[in-house]
Amino acid sequence: MPDSNELLITNARLINEGRIVDTDILVVGDRIDKIEQRIDAGERTEILDAGGKFVMPGMIDDQVHFREPGMPRKGD
Repeated sequence: MPDSNELLITNARLINEGRIVDTDILVVGDRIDKIEQRIDAGERTEILDAGGKFVMPGMIDDQVHFREPGMPRKGD
């Protein structure tokens, strides 16, 4: 795995702004830097093939039980 702060997610089905788009997503650090149909990876970019799976930026799993208030030690 390259030592980089760049991640290229390929073959993603991006759900964003009420649309579903087949695209690539470049993440630099902890932010989305670019969304385009095809993005060429740099030599130090980690690549993750999403294989047609859905990507929903900003979504959280509302089924997670955060254990607050009460018993936060069970959250692990």
